[in-house]
Amino acid sequence: MALGFGLLSAQLRPGETDWTRTYDETVRLAVEAEQLGFASVWTTEHHFVDDGYMPSLLVVGAALAQATSTIELGTGVILAPLHHPLRLAEDAATVQLLSHGRLLLGLGLGWNEIEFTGLGADARRRGAAMEEILQILPQAWTGEPFTHHGAVYDLPTLGIRPTPPSKIPVLVGGGAEPAVRRAARLADGLFVSSPVAKFVEQVHWVLDECGKIGRDPATFRFIHYSVLLAGSSRADALARYRDVTWAMQWKYSDMEASAIRPLPAATPPKFDRPDETLVNGRAAHAGTPAELVETLLDIRRQAGVPVEFVARSHFPLLAYDAQVELMQLLAESVAPHI
Repeated sequence: MALGFGLLSAQLRPGETDWTRTYDETVRLAVEAEQLGFASVWTTEHHFVDDGYMPSLLVVGAALAQATSTIELGTGVILAPLHHPLRLAEDAATVQLLSHGRLLLGLGLGWNEIEFTGLGADARRRGAAMEEILQILPQAWTGEPFTHHGAVYDLPTLGIRPTPPSKIPVLVGGGAEPAVRRAARLADGLFVSSPVAKFVEQVHWVLDECGKIGRDPATFRFIHYSVLLAGSSRADALARYRDVTWAMQWKYSDMEASAIRPLPAATPPKFDRPDETLVNGRAAHAGTPAELVETLLDIRRQAGVPVEFVARSHFPLLAYDAQVELMQLLAESVAPHI
């Protein structure tokens, strides 16, 4: 039960206009994660954001595949309804080939209306689109001709090549009950960031759905990701990473507005609330490494299933050396104990 690291997003810092540094550092951080012994490294997708929040996860995945050799490469998550399923199948197969079987394909629905409008997708049919994509991908990866006629996608008979050299695990990211039950029926696992009580409920939905369809829950992966802030104390961890954590959280509320904003990327507003609000009620934890270990083990105990963990501890505004220092602390003092 090792620890993964992410979510790499290649975002600019305020005032920057050249993404060269962000993508160079994305590759370097993946290499660092592998050298530190993390089990997996994860990227994350959005579109049209002024700081360039990563839009092309499988392109980056191909680069990470060539820069690393053992670490699993997760997408957390590709917004599947924004992508044509056959192109998605081709690109995923290519990354699986380049990585020699290390891709974890996390897929999510998306929520930002401007992304759907900009890319010509229908947000109202995103659930139906995901249902069909999860049916199409396994057929596409056989390399044999197949046909799909659905409410969203009407595909001619054809074969998708190249074929991946090994099975590509498909994970579903999403906390709503229909998404979780869809994962139990059609996917290999769940990739979610939920407060513990909600996560326990999501696990129950998976187990219930597996019982209904006769699926062995042991074939299903539960991957929980949360912000992990490590320090000499809880107060120290919160104070040390206050501004970078706030910037990461704030950006989600700014995404739609930023799509039509000129460069450079906007500066986050000043954080003026108690530090505890950065973690309370969220999938976010701060404390000493020992306290973080106990928190994660308690999540696993409450869930009652073999939960894998990912530290969402990449912060775009954190200086590179400070980022590596946090990674090293998590790798050396948290990962070995979970």
